[in-house]
Amino acid sequence: MSQHRTSGNGTSDDRAIDELPEYAERVLDVAELIPPGRVMTYGDVAEWLGDGGPRQVGRVMALYGAAVPWWRVVRADGALLPGHELRALDRYREESTPLREASRGAEGHLPRLDMKRARWDGVTGRAVGDADADRDRGGGAHI
Repeated sequence: MSQHRTSGNGTSDDRAIDELPEYAERVLDVAELIPPGRVMTYGDVAEWLGDGGPRQVGRVMALYGAAVPWWRVVRADGALLPGHELRALDRYREESTPLREASRGAEGHLPRLDMKRARWDGVTGRAVGDADADRDRGGGAHI
């Protein structure tokens, strides 16, 4: 991957980062692998890398994630990223990412990701909960 990416604040004055920390580069590389319509949790990314944890992945995404499909790296509970809910929701709808409609009592009536159907296993193009995916798994790291 390129060592030149923009910072993650999403402003128009984003500047190229001359050199990303090695861990950040690896996290961003994984984010770019996630197929449209699928997601991985912060913890999934850390597990796939075999390094760090959800907080470290979240920090990388907060600082540098604007240069990659940031909406595909999510919280484990399926809640939309606070402060970016509507932008993420637009992306999920464009990519046909599985969503669960919000209950009438839910704050803001925003849907959540349907983690069972949307979660990517890191190997196949299918969701983790897909029964066919279990047969298709070959070598490589997966969740």
